[in-house]
Amino acid sequence: MFADEIISRMKSMQNEEQRRILSGFFKTGEGEYGAGDVFLGIKVPQTREIVKEFKSIPLNEIPVLLQNPWHEVRLCGFLLLVSKFEANSTQRKLTDEKSIVMRDEILQMYLKYAEYANNWDLVDLSAPKILGKWLIVPTNIKTTKKQILDALAFSDNLWKQRMSIVSSWMTSRHGDPGYCIRYAEIHLRHSHDLMHKAVGWMLREMGKNVSMDLLRDFLRRNVHIMSRTTLRYAIEKMPEVERQYWLKQ
Repeated sequence: MFADEIISRMKSMQNEEQRRILSGFFKTGEGEYGAGDVFLGIKVPQTREIVKEFKSIPLNEIPVLLQNPWHEVRLCGFLLLVSKFEANSTQRKLTDEKSIVMRDEILQMYLKYAEYANNWDLVDLSAPKILGKWLIVPTNIKTTKKQILDALAFSDNLWKQRMSIVSSWMTSRHGDPGYCIRYAEIHLRHSHDLMHKAVGWMLREMGKNVSMDLLRDFLRRNVHIMSRTTLRYAIEKMPEVERQYWLKQ
């Protein structure tokens, strides 16, 4: 199996010093958001090289990687899904029926194993390019796109919640602010700092890619209830004078 070969290869690349760094960076201590996660100590560019080498892996082998206890192996699995989704989303394949079927299968696999994307890097490197891209391409899935994102947004899983908002990075890039505004409003009072950052980040991207006036309108309506972290992220690219105006509200 390709999956077994990938796991064996990655385990042979263990780096103890890098493992300690990553374990601290991704907050794996008791009571922290990444508690219990284990790292091999492999850098992302190294993982991407493995993804390139094994991009032809059968789709049905990828869940072996997604459920692996090693963080980097799970990342490899999610990046392989990204690679397959992108290969079936080129301009000439957007309306090709076989590519639509494959994209839907990848999306359904992604959702099925979403709980294994259990840290912000796993979410951020996969959700925009799979879930976000799926929101703007043809699909045969009968459940509405809003229903699928709502199921993530209203789950009790932090990482699924983060998926629902960061997927709007792609829709905003393609001129649609609706997903960002909807899920920013849903998560605006979220208790976790990782969600405060994600919401602010996506609002900033929506303003940059769609309309700064829409961002300003959102701020006027919500500035008094959003966290300071969300606000700072949202206004990061504004002129200093305007940033100071919002920070004083």
